[in-house]
Amino acid sequence: MTPRLYLVSDRSLFKDDEDLYKAIRIAFKAGLKAVQLREKTLPAGQVLEMANKLRAIAEDFGGCLFINERVDIALCVGAEGVHLGQSGIPVSAARKIASKNLLIAVSTHSVQEALEAETNGADFITYGPVYQTPSKMKYGAPVGLDSLREAKSKVAIPLLGIGGINLDNAKDVISAGADGIAMIRGILSEKNIDYTVKKYLSILGEKQ
Repeated sequence: MTPRLYLVSDRSLFKDDEDLYKAIRIAFKAGLKAVQLREKTLPAGQVLEMANKLRAIAEDFGGCLFINERVDIALCVGAEGVHLGQSGIPVSAARKIASKNLLIAVSTHSVQEALEAETNGADFITYGPVYQTPSKMKYGAPVGLDSLREAKSKVAIPLLGIGGINLDNAKDVISAGADGIAMIRGILSEKNIDYTVKKYLSILGEKQ
């Protein structure tokens, strides 16, 4: 199942990892269904430790865990999926390793990348950055809603908008054709995570 509200972790936003886990637990309790562990600067052992803790949190609420890039860690902790970038392991290799045991998501930043991800067997994609956001600066200028709309018109797999999405513009992203929304700060930087998650779910038309 493709999540419609997809939270991406960023431990740098918190004073320690326990505060990150607390925030993610609040989000799941409010109705979140999926989180991606994306901590690229950490060594594998620490990623594995965090993955085990997030696996336990997700299970408490019947939610899903995705691991950024590390197919081995995703399989080790029993995650539901893996999220691949453009410069890492290709979808075909991840599928060969994981078979049907993992959903495979792919980060895309252009219509061409979206088409390639679908052709290569991705289960769903994130597309962006839709708006300006610190975590996506290296990918250049925002793609905007028109590009998202074009990408959605050309791929059949689910597409989640990502990048700079918040409560003020989430409805516009969905109106442009996105099947869901993915974010970091749009949830984790909010003072009232419970309220914020419920508002996103309302925008998505999801039952709470």
